[in-house]
Amino acid sequence: MTKRIITISREFGSGGRFIGEEVAKKLGIAYYDKNIINEIAEKSGLSPEYVLENAELSPKKGLFAYAFAGRDMTGKSVEDMVYEAQRKVILALAEKEPCVIIGRNADYILKDRDDVMNVFIHGDMSEKTQRIMRLHNVEAQEAAKMMADTDKRRMTNYNFYTEQKWGYAGNYTLCLNSSQLGYDRCEKIIMACSQ
Repeated sequence: MTKRIITISREFGSGGRFIGEEVAKKLGIAYYDKNIINEIAEKSGLSPEYVLENAELSPKKGLFAYAFAGRDMTGKSVEDMVYEAQRKVILALAEKEPCVIIGRNADYILKDRDDVMNVFIHGDMSEKTQRIMRLHNVEAQEAAKMMADTDKRRMTNYNFYTEQKWGYAGNYTLCLNSSQLGYDRCEKIIMACSQ
């Protein structure tokens, strides 16, 4: 069956965002990443800056702290409101058109659809470090810290809202090592598997 929607989850520095953007271009379909922030902000009533920082990343360091973040009288936290707005936007995008969606727990949000292919992109530490150093103009130690922090926050958000384990192969259709395969081959595999 043809997969209309491709979700891409990724480790920081693996090139998952770049791979997803290229796949969308080559397939001639829509690409959604940070360009949905304003829509999520509008639905949640929060600022685009807040959504950008918190829609995919947990604001706290640990799952326990995340679970008990400030909640209102209904039991919802600001993060819950962001997640619910994000969920509605992603469900609407999936109904609207074929697309590639980067991160934001889209694999889980769209789990009940049979026209979705979920991809997880990971890579070797040394190559990810070099990529981050180049892209962000930082030293190796800072690149390692950025990777650890970003991936921990993605994992905490994902694990909390999906009750699944971030990066666990069983949650995805494909798990690709961009360091071993290269970006071009990752793109070709994704496109071949989506047909």
